[in-house]
Amino acid sequence: MATAAIFSSLRRRRSPSLEAFLAPVDLTQVALLQTLAAVSSELISCFSDKPFFFQRRNSRSLIRKIEIFLVMLEYLRDSGSRSMPSLPSTAILCFKELYLLLYRSKILLDYCAQSSKLWLLLQNHSISGHFHDLNQEISTLLDVFPINDVGLSDDVREQVELLQKHARKAKLYVDKSDENLRLRFFSFLNEFDNGRIPNHVDLRLFFVERLGIRDAKSCRSEIEFLEEQIVNHEGDIEPTACVLNGFVAITRYCRFLLFGFEEDEVQLPSRKQKKPRKGLITREIADTFVTIPKDFCCPISLDLMRDPVIISTGQTYDRSSIVRWLEEGHCTCPKTGQMLIHTRLVPNRALRNLIMQWCTAHSVPYDPPEAADAPAESFAEALPIKAATEANRATTTLLVQHLANGSQGAQAIAAREIRLLAKTGKKNRAFIAEAGAIPHLCKLLSSSNPVAQENSVTAMLNLSIYDKNKSLIMDEDGCLRSIVEVLRLGLTTEARENAAATLFSLSAVHDYKKRIADQGGAIEALAGLLRVGTPRGRKDAVTALFNLSTHSDNYARMIEVGAVTALVGALGNEGVAEEAAGALALIVRQPIGAEAVGKEEMAVAGLITMMRCGTARGKENAVAALLELCRSGGAAATERVLRAPALAGLLQTLLFTGTKRARRKAASLARVFQRCENASLHFGGLGVGYAFAGNSTPPNRDPRFTDDVSMPMSISVQVL
Repeated sequence: MATAAIFSSLRRRRSPSLEAFLAPVDLTQVALLQTLAAVSSELISCFSDKPFFFQRRNSRSLIRKIEIFLVMLEYLRDSGSRSMPSLPSTAILCFKELYLLLYRSKILLDYCAQSSKLWLLLQNHSISGHFHDLNQEISTLLDVFPINDVGLSDDVREQVELLQKHARKAKLYVDKSDENLRLRFFSFLNEFDNGRIPNHVDLRLFFVERLGIRDAKSCRSEIEFLEEQIVNHEGDIEPTACVLNGFVAITRYCRFLLFGFEEDEVQLPSRKQKKPRKGLITREIADTFVTIPKDFCCPISLDLMRDPVIISTGQTYDRSSIVRWLEEGHCTCPKTGQMLIHTRLVPNRALRNLIMQWCTAHSVPYDPPEAADAPAESFAEALPIKAATEANRATTTLLVQHLANGSQGAQAIAAREIRLLAKTGKKNRAFIAEAGAIPHLCKLLSSSNPVAQENSVTAMLNLSIYDKNKSLIMDEDGCLRSIVEVLRLGLTTEARENAAATLFSLSAVHDYKKRIADQGGAIEALAGLLRVGTPRGRKDAVTALFNLSTHSDNYARMIEVGAVTALVGALGNEGVAEEAAGALALIVRQPIGAEAVGKEEMAVAGLITMMRCGTARGKENAVAALLELCRSGGAAATERVLRAPALAGLLQTLLFTGTKRARRKAASLARVFQRCENASLHFGGLGVGYAFAGNSTPPNRDPRFTDDVSMPMSISVQVL
């Protein structure tokens, strides 16, 4: 009974689904021993000679234990081939448990061998704890294992008993030298927080001599690994994402301070390159065995939500992810693109309870946040935020110096790093501009180096998201012209696309819309990108054209250079049709615009198709465009719309199923037709039950409300 109780305790430490996934099923005694011996042998061959930079003692101790298990397994396997009697049931159960322990050992050893040095250093206590947990489970397994009942030879039994004795006495081991290094890393954070830049010699001693990070490439790998942990961070894991941001900033500063601007590492970023995800060891083990329901995952991080909150659009996100999104300057819903009415976050307690129930059922750790902890947490995070800001400011100073005076390769690297720094945070975007980066980035826009050009225009895009930087960019002599030239003749596809996105960002300021449209070649290039660009390029182009179309002085120019034709053609492209219809609805409000759209053979047909098959917002924009075309285009345009097949049925469908604005526009369009000659012939049945004739009002509509002509669009600038 005591043995059964101990074994039951051992099994409760893991999820049942983990055992079902890994434990050998229906294997014979010999096959089970062969499998275990093969797995043990593979582990030893893979890791016995591998140099572990951290966790050396813990790793070697675990490998030695596996070697003793292998000796026992090979002896029993060879004995089994000589008709050895069946093993006791307890031994079989222990061997199945051993299979799980071996698999977890492989994950842990592989993690220590492949992870970032800085990450392993920061996780020193946690990973040491994982080794200790494995040792404790090995000790429990050996206490249960019937050593005297499996027919071991004296020398093999002696080795197993010695292993059992050592496992019982083993204590948690944290390497003191590794711990001192970890504390030294934190001391650099404190120095930046106090407004002091750490000594150059101390930084070199830490990164180069102690950690063996000896070049820019390995330093960049460390940065990318830490950034990956920030993206996939779980709120209850130390260090916090805020602290990690501080360490990333320090490491980035050291990358340039210690290793300069090496030119041989510059290359164009590839959209298709994806690195294998490497996170917390506990998370990696859990992800192997449990599939999280999609509704429980945050749409931003794709991870299990710890603190689900609802935003103004009704969508639910994990609090840490949506807060980071808002802090980056976005004012739209990441999932739907709708503008946020407010930024209040409402806890989704119902979903949180469901997540907690699911985690309990699947033995997945889940620690719901406590509201009372928030003030203390905010205070604790204030220090690393300041440290990260100061480290990034120091890095920016180095980058701008090389942007101004460095070689061509150094300038390309500096532009890339400014691009990355400007991806997140208003403070970063502000002090990059304050350091004088914009004039130097402007010069790089005309570079013959495709890497430099692409990074400089993307950096300009990211900087432009901060409103105060928009005026600095527009006021810089020749900067707008250079951005347009990249849009027209950029050396890479992404450079041209990001130039279009930059124009969209700048055109958010009403006074700049006319200046952008008047810049030679701007609208032509946007129209060209809308016709033949990639899906993302078309999206960048149509959003920029939509913004420009909100300024009535731009209509003539847009018509003259073929932008209207391009927008009409875009009605047939699902990815950009909604924005194209919105832009057309604005353009046709003026007679000159209505005339131009009316001449486009496919305009009405395209809008009708969108009313039939488009998104809810697309249908809304399409019926609004048709209404404005009739109002401003005169009798000929009205007659064209009137003759469109199936329009009556589509209007009636919108009156029942459309958005509030779509229903209002559909009702107004019906009244326009009823005032036209022969309207009763074509739409006589449409007003039945709705009293559309004359000045009557559809149900639920305030008679004082006049049809709005605004086009609420939800488009956000993506940082790149």
